Amino acid sequence: MIAVGQRVPDATLYEFFDTEAGGCALGPNAFPVADLVKGKTIVVFGLPGAFTPTCSAKHVPGFVRLNDELRAAGVDEVWCHSVNDAFVMGAWGREQNAGGKVRMMADGAAQWARALGLDQDLSQRGLGVRAKRYAMVIEDGVVAHLFVEEPGAFQVSSAESVLEALRP
Repeated sequence: MIAVGQRVPDATLYEFFDTEAGGCALGPNAFPVADLVKGKTIVVFGLPGAFTPTCSAKHVPGFVRLNDELRAAGVDEVWCHSVNDAFVMGAWGREQNAGGKVRMMADGAAQWARALGLDQDLSQRGLGVRAKRYAMVIEDGVVAHLFVEEPGAFQVSSAESVLEALRP
């Protein structure tokens, strides 16, 4: 599993765009993680799946609600990482009012989740391979803080926990 002080592995994540903007076409757009993290402070929170109960009721809403405070603490971007396709992540982002606050980053084949060592097999629950519930702060490509939940828990990876870790 990735650890504090390590550089995050590269992978391609996908983000759905509802309108053409900044050179990105309508629909899914591919982004190499290595390019996105250069020179930035990024909070990434990972979760088992779009539209699932805890993810929809607590995890995403917390990061949407506390987005201004996270940015005031020096965060350039907030990403939601999930093993879903970009179409699902785009729809979920619209439903969660995440636009302009949380980038909904799709990892459809669990490529980045596996590379991070933050994958889990939920096949017995009909979900296949998914990301664990976690949050991390990446500074210029290096993990500065990492919060990984125990199975079934939602305590250490909340927006409130991340914000507390960022405060001096």
